[in-house]
Amino acid sequence: MWNLIQLVFFRFAAGGWIPARWFEPDLPPEGKRSARTGHLKLEVVSHCWNYSHFLVYQLSSLVLFPPKKLDVTMTVFYSSEDTRTGELLAFFESQTVPGVNWNWQPVPKQELFRRGIGRNRAALATEADWVWFTDCDLMFREGCLDALADVLQGRQDALLFPEHEHTTDLLAEDNPMLRAGTSEPQVLDIDTSSFTTRQISKATGPLQIAHGDVCRAVGYCRNISLYQQPVESFAKCHEDRAFRWLLRSHGQPVDVPGVYRIRHVSKGRYSKNTLRSRLRTRLRLWQSKARDRKPGESL
Repeated sequence: MWNLIQLVFFRFAAGGWIPARWFEPDLPPEGKRSARTGHLKLEVVSHCWNYSHFLVYQLSSLVLFPPKKLDVTMTVFYSSEDTRTGELLAFFESQTVPGVNWNWQPVPKQELFRRGIGRNRAALATEADWVWFTDCDLMFREGCLDALADVLQGRQDALLFPEHEHTTDLLAEDNPMLRAGTSEPQVLDIDTSSFTTRQISKATGPLQIAHGDVCRAVGYCRNISLYQQPVESFAKCHEDRAFRWLLRSHGQPVDVPGVYRIRHVSKGRYSKNTLRSRLRTRLRLWQSKARDRKPGESL
């Protein structure tokens, strides 16, 4: 009951009804943040539980389209109980990619199930100039990271996001694109002909690019104990919204090409064939249709 009360409270607070400084007083003023230029360092922070058939595309995108204008640390939080993801990471560990450093972070699954825990640890420990918090179904395809390096030059914003992303429709588990990712570990490209372009209006969960100085100072919802508490099943990611609230920003849009994301009906992180899973699937279908009908969401 106490957790439910906290959840309702922080969802209310993150709507702007309570001053963010009450929970995060240490946000560095913009003028005191580094305005880095030149060859930058970016850390990408991702999570994976039963999603190796998506993660393969994300990691492959770094192999197929390696950055030239910045260095990338690819951080993945995972659990050793997810053996398919472990095998995939072991395969990519052997792939030498100029400008890319693999950083696998095994954690107990109860900590993995609360995404804010890994994001907070990565934020506080990062040595990068910028941190891209994302999901494992997102890809950095041709020109993406080098264009990002250009737009990050000298910026001091707390939070940025790509103003466009390319997405699929909601795909079923038997879709050939998803089935291809279930084969043995390999570098795997993807057919992008079925992706459409969507305009983004704020820094949502997979599209949050935060300033490194901000991350080191405030972490990721570090002072909200609810979002740093391990759980026994995957928790819905309300902390994404709270992070924007604590940073006092919905994010500033930047023009970055090559951001691709696979949208899918089934949530691998939830138990299949349960009432909860079926209800979530129906809700996702309804939300997707409603979102697709909104003007300005698709281009």
